[in-house]
Amino acid sequence: MERRKFLQQGTLAGLSTLALGSTATAMHCATENEHAGKTFNLNYAPHDGMFKNSAGAGFLDQIQFMYDQGFRAIEDNGLMKRDPAEQEKIGKLLSKLGMQMGVFVIDGGDNWKVSLTSGKQEFKDAFVKECKRALETAKRVNAKWATVVPGYFERNLPIGVQTAHVIEAFRMGANVLEKEGLVMVMEPLSDNPDLFLRTAEQSYGICKAVNSPSCKILYDIYHMQRNTGNLIPVMEMCWDEIAYIQIGDNPGRKEPTSGEINYKNIFKHLHKKGFKGILGMEHGNAYPGKEGEQALIKAYRESDDFL
Repeated sequence: MERRKFLQQGTLAGLSTLALGSTATAMHCATENEHAGKTFNLNYAPHDGMFKNSAGAGFLDQIQFMYDQGFRAIEDNGLMKRDPAEQEKIGKLLSKLGMQMGVFVIDGGDNWKVSLTSGKQEFKDAFVKECKRALETAKRVNAKWATVVPGYFERNLPIGVQTAHVIEAFRMGANVLEKEGLVMVMEPLSDNPDLFLRTAEQSYGICKAVNSPSCKILYDIYHMQRNTGNLIPVMEMCWDEIAYIQIGDNPGRKEPTSGEINYKNIFKHLHKKGFKGILGMEHGNAYPGKEGEQALIKAYRESDDFL
């Protein structure tokens, strides 16, 4: 082949490649723009700090950013520690945007030590007091769910006796919460081996014993993967007592697609069941900065694309 023709053909090929690349980039941007602000198939709930690089440090600004990205719920574990005036502002903004409030944590300071398992009256009294205070918090933000944990094992007592103590305490709390329709969702955890409540099956038995519409299960997929696995079958066994679900991939407790859990399949299963509740995004970001926050949103778009 003559050198001139070779160069000409090479130039044309290069231009074609550039054109195709530009087209692909344009299509990718168009797809991202198409999804921007579109609601998800399921109701995922971010938390304070998840989008601080994109929206700023203020939680109200972050909530507005979450809404603009298509999220329609939030959760805030530390809500009860916020000033009532700030709680009111959060509630008003959520109402204005048509967003839901997910869980906040009921914690009188006894969640991370031996407490309700011991059966001691001082812990039961403190728990009931916090449940009453939680009702006032819930009213300000129109919350329907609050997380509870019974604390650590009491190693000096048989497991059956500890379980009975937890059931008794949760019955007392449920009696308070039922009056206003607030549901406490007990969360089995995997953070350390001292925690009493560890599996959904264990929580299921306690729910049946408490026998209250205000005592249900928070099924945190991250913790359940670490403690038991078999995620969908166990979820099915306990389904009639599960009121709230949380998300986190394993290992690392970051967004879906960052670890081993097939979240697209789990989300598809939940959608097929007709789940209309909130899925709390109780995890960190796999990558830092604004880029990491955009990557997180992209991961949710990918995992939510199951229809």
